[in-house]
Amino acid sequence: MTSNQTKQKHYGQRTLLGFDHGTRCIGVAVGQELTGSTQPIVTLKAQNGEPRWEEIDKLVKTWAADALIVGIPLDLDDTRQEMTERAEDFARALLKRYQLPVFHSDERLTSMEAKNHLPPNTKATQRRDDWQRKSILDQVAAQLILQTWLSGSQDDQPISLTSSTITSPQGNNANGS
Repeated sequence: MTSNQTKQKHYGQRTLLGFDHGTRCIGVAVGQELTGSTQPIVTLKAQNGEPRWEEIDKLVKTWAADALIVGIPLDLDDTRQEMTERAEDFARALLKRYQLPVFHSDERLTSMEAKNHLPPNTKATQRRDDWQRKSILDQVAAQLILQTWLSGSQDDQPISLTSSTITSPQGNNANGS
């Protein structure tokens, strides 16, 4: 079976892992294309944006991921920021390491929206600097990134190792050109 046939077999039925990449934490969620369901699963610690790859290895294997979705932060006017570059570098590292399709997803405002999805009875909602709260926020942000991708980006092409730009949801080049 060719790799193209494998892709076609799994398209629409894939298990997805979504990532909210940050310099200190990486939120992770899992989703299913077939049902459109998503759920937050874990927040991984990172050091200056570098994940503990063995933890991601375990997640990819445990969830039998077929594709990976990385949230790409842009400003509201589609301009890039330092974290845009870091998230794109992370996406390319995932592609190189796992040889799975990796897609970008617009993550504008997901962290703010995640605050609205915190369970009301969790202690984490009460302390702004609490690791538990930040951990939950990052997981929920990853879930929202997956939901955004599932709701409209499935026709996007996966990134390649030579990808140097992303396209905004409106189809504009987000590099400003």
